[in-house]
Amino acid sequence: MEETAARRAAETLVAEHKAGTQFKALAGLSSMHDAYDIQDRYVPLLRAAHGEAIGYKVGLTSKAMQTFCGIDHPIAGVVLAKRVHRSGAGVRRADYGRLGLEFEIAVRMKSDMPASANTPAAVAPYVDGVAAAIEIVDDRAADYGNLDVKSLVADNSWNAGIVLAPFVANWPELEPLLGKATQNGLAVGEGYGRDILGHPFNSVAWLNAQLASRGGALRKGDIVMTGSVMKTVFPTEPGHFRFDLPGLGSVEVKVT
Repeated sequence: MEETAARRAAETLVAEHKAGTQFKALAGLSSMHDAYDIQDRYVPLLRAAHGEAIGYKVGLTSKAMQTFCGIDHPIAGVVLAKRVHRSGAGVRRADYGRLGLEFEIAVRMKSDMPASANTPAAVAPYVDGVAAAIEIVDDRAADYGNLDVKSLVADNSWNAGIVLAPFVANWPELEPLLGKATQNGLAVGEGYGRDILGHPFNSVAWLNAQLASRGGALRKGDIVMTGSVMKTVFPTEPGHFRFDLPGLGSVEVKVT
């Protein structure tokens, strides 16, 4: 996308978030490449308020969600430092257009990852820790019956923060791992590690390839949110949410 058009679209997103307007499609988006061009200009506009980039989120990692959105691949966004919370943190629904929670497995990179690492076994040596995590998303009350996924990507793939448990250096087998989410102690969903592109490390490999296609790569210390094991939960009232993963512990967030 032409530089001026991408910059103006990024400025439009900043204005829409500030005004609290409902999510809508951006004009002039003809490709996913255009969407990432806008994201690349939108994220720097957030840094003054939300800090430097410390990692990434991968979304739409299930076939069901990809089909729903009319694509055949995941999407990526950037995580900013001041949007990273420790387990037990509190968030306010009033601070978002519409707050959503996604229940995930996060990884932290031990070293820069080459493009050749494209299988779970090849990715593993570049990871120094795995953690239970919750992604905070803001879909700004999007109309899912008329969703433009390119505009979603431009809007930083809706990432609005992450909540992390401590990273575990000796993680269990991730593919068969069953994660369970609760709200005020009551079950709200569950899913397996294999529900994330077959294995969470496949998500890491996909992201690295996506970054490479735009001249980047995963670097030492980067955090990667690999994708949700279940459908997004949209809290409609105050509550205490918890995500348990055997061998990785639990992560919690309080919604007010």
